[in-house]
Amino acid sequence: MADKPRVAAIVTIYHPKSHADVIVTKFLKGASTDGGFLAPGVEIVSMYLDHVLENDIGVGLAKQYGVPIYPSIRRALHAGSDKLNVDAVLLVGEHGDYPWNERGRHMYPRRYFFEQIAGVFGESGAVVPVFNDKHFAYDFHDAQWMWNRALELGIPLMAGSSLPLSWRSPWLEHKKETPIEEALAIGYGGIEAYGYHTLETLQCMVERRTGGETGVASVQCLEGDDVWRARDRGLWSQDLAEAACECIQDKPMGPMEDHAGKPAVFLFQYNDGLRAAALMLNGYVHDWAYAARIDHHIQATEFYLQNEGPFAHFGYLCQNIQQFFQTGAPPYAPERTLLTTGMIDAAMISRHEAHRVVPTPYLDIAYQSYDRMPIRPSGTRPSGASLAPDAPDIAGKKAGE
Repeated sequence: MADKPRVAAIVTIYHPKSHADVIVTKFLKGASTDGGFLAPGVEIVSMYLDHVLENDIGVGLAKQYGVPIYPSIRRALHAGSDKLNVDAVLLVGEHGDYPWNERGRHMYPRRYFFEQIAGVFGESGAVVPVFNDKHFAYDFHDAQWMWNRALELGIPLMAGSSLPLSWRSPWLEHKKETPIEEALAIGYGGIEAYGYHTLETLQCMVERRTGGETGVASVQCLEGDDVWRARDRGLWSQDLAEAACECIQDKPMGPMEDHAGKPAVFLFQYNDGLRAAALMLNGYVHDWAYAARIDHHIQATEFYLQNEGPFAHFGYLCQNIQQFFQTGAPPYAPERTLLTTGMIDAAMISRHEAHRVVPTPYLDIAYQSYDRMPIRPSGTRPSGASLAPDAPDIAGKKAGE
């Protein structure tokens, strides 16, 4: 491998503030963190754009940084050769002009992208690390296929969202083997796309419980007044929700019920008996939070992301991706993303099918959380270079230089 791993960026669409912009652009220009602006330690050498619309910036950035755009995923991974010619693949299949199916799932072509990538690996007789942004696929069957194909070929995988790498206020990190009795995450936004972020917020914490992760036995989605009725029946705990929301600074006065006009909740029963929930409170909060009951006491924290500026939480995500590309070792178990992919899929099935309880014996996904802390901020709010209105171009690579 070269001093700087050579990376193929495979993306759906590239417009301002898209995931391609907040991830790939950081590997072109550099990334903001609390500790300063960091130059990229990898080199984007090829790009595939699934479609280019009126607000595209990818074509211009590729030209500026001398990155060829190829007409197929196969050619992008060949990068001017006749076989695999990159050291890593950055798969960003978020955003773009794709339909929603009848279950409300945004049909991003992540499985198709991964099939093409794995096909190049198969015909080349070699594999390189692949990062998959957010969940593996909009359908768990596709995600399971991707997982099995990666195991078959021995593809190193990293996946997931930036939520586990955000600022936490107050700082909270469970030690491994923490006896979590019950847990709840708070979220907002689109029920699938941001619901997934809320699941990552939940899962990165509860996976550190006694015995590690054991998988999920059932999932149910409830909406509207049924959310509050479920609370009154003891299916999720008001005191956990209030403790989590208390950590969120930016919210209106008064009870959550007065502001959350269209609430939703995902209810999870884990294989080891843990009960957890993800509560979506649109209209009341614009941040994420988490609370857990441990030895009959509640611990809670806010997960804070930047809505403007350099989106430095993605800077931390990119630092972890970069380390993964350099070493081939993911900073946290990719099984987390496989599990949360199945959890959001089951929640959307429940929502579509009269909010029924969905048994999930296929989510018997067991794994252990990390021992070494991933690269992430240690403060409670962005500071230093993370507060700059826009990250400067510190890579210094322009066409012709």
